[in-house]
Amino acid sequence: MPAAKIGQFRLMPTDTLMLDGQSLTISDVVRAARTPACRVGVQPAALAALDASRGRVESALASGQTIYGINTGFGKLANVRIAPGDLDRLQVNLIRSHAAGVGAPLPSEIVRGLMILRANVLLRPTSGVRPLLVETLVKLINAGLVPVVPEQGSVGASGDLAPLSHVALVLMGEGEVLQAGQRVPAATALAAAGLAPHRFAPKEGLAFINGTQAQTAILALLVHDAEVLWRSAVGAAAMSLEALRGTPTPLDERIHAARPHAGQIEAARLMRGLLTDSAIRDSHREDDPRVQDAYSLRCTPQVLGAVWDAIAFTARTASIELNASTDNPLVFENGDVLSGGNFHGQPVAQALDFLAVALTTLQAIAERRVERLVNPDLSQGLPAFLTADPGLSSGYMMVQITAAALVAESRTLAHPASIGSIPTDANQEDFVPMGMGAAYKARRILENAMHVIATELLCAGQGLELLKPLTPGRGVRQLHERLRGLQPAVPPLTDDRPPAPDLARLALALREGVFDPATIA
Repeated sequence: MPAAKIGQFRLMPTDTLMLDGQSLTISDVVRAARTPACRVGVQPAALAALDASRGRVESALASGQTIYGINTGFGKLANVRIAPGDLDRLQVNLIRSHAAGVGAPLPSEIVRGLMILRANVLLRPTSGVRPLLVETLVKLINAGLVPVVPEQGSVGASGDLAPLSHVALVLMGEGEVLQAGQRVPAATALAAAGLAPHRFAPKEGLAFINGTQAQTAILALLVHDAEVLWRSAVGAAAMSLEALRGTPTPLDERIHAARPHAGQIEAARLMRGLLTDSAIRDSHREDDPRVQDAYSLRCTPQVLGAVWDAIAFTARTASIELNASTDNPLVFENGDVLSGGNFHGQPVAQALDFLAVALTTLQAIAERRVERLVNPDLSQGLPAFLTADPGLSSGYMMVQITAAALVAESRTLAHPASIGSIPTDANQEDFVPMGMGAAYKARRILENAMHVIATELLCAGQGLELLKPLTPGRGVRQLHERLRGLQPAVPPLTDDRPPAPDLARLALALREGVFDPATIA
């Protein structure tokens, strides 16, 4: 996947997302998860293939085969044969017993995302469920009902058992949904929406909760947000380079062609474009005694390029997982029903950990540039803490301290979860990936990164004010104009004022893509 294309996902107008089990994209997930009015449909051909798969399951059962999770217990209890009359009850008991999540409910966009992913994966002909299950789940999505899914309690194998069980409970008319911010009994919500509770048939309960869709939904949303933030961070770095009167020489295309990492090349290309026609650069081209800038300026393409390459890896992982068979057992065209381990979340958990490390790197180098902007010993003549009256005013002193606190927290959170297995299920599941733990940390790190880049935009923007009437490069000038054009306004700093509202406004604008250089003409 070429670097320039990774994650350029655009939210589309309200329409219908058609699922077929094989072509779901990250942009589809972002669009449907974050646009509640977006409806979900199912391709008829996929339903027909699923119906044939279900027929193979029923034939296997009729032949008297012992099939894991269909007519046996689960996990350590796999050797317990279940009587034919209890097979439906087995599935219901599985869902009820596995709905063991705790903690705050996952945000609605994540729950919508995981339901869409689950419907898509269950459509694959390896799942062996009835088409009715997928159709019922899609009706739940289209009714706007969001199950209450606690964010803690999954170790990521055999899939996200607890989160998916809380969704399955709602399909059964049990558990709770969120409506207008209030928790409502699922039975009440289903009745109001004209939906009948689903009765899980043999294999369906296990097929529903065996899967990585909770952690994968989070990964897909994070990949999108991380890619937009990455480009915005490159823009903030270009603003800082101008405010600190740095040299663009290290951005020379020949330097990066000599070490052709895709992300490095892309970062340098973006920065060159943003810095074109800089009057600030022309003002110090001849009389600047510096031979080199500090690493946080000179090595920005190398550092942020490595971050981009990590995002590219996580995007590829997410794209594969969106259309992968992750339940167990799997049903094949020749009638074989095979038990395996595709539910194991190690690929997703590792991708989440890589993303966490990359986003920590992104914010850490940004904080170093913030320090240079506010430190009069490093800022190439800018006043201390970017205030015209240092001493009486503290200016942006605390802004750098806030950035330092967030980076320190992110460094702690960036310790990988995917290497932290604790055996479960009486040691039957003796190596698990802790994918939801990785997801929880990555979400927090992304939020921290957005706020740290907000601190850089605030400080770099003030630095550019203090260099007027000199003007920065065309792209940087447009980013600076967007900063000043925000509503509520983020005006230049004159007298001291609380930076918190400005930082909150900038973080929101970053999430919305306001500072994404890809949107600059």
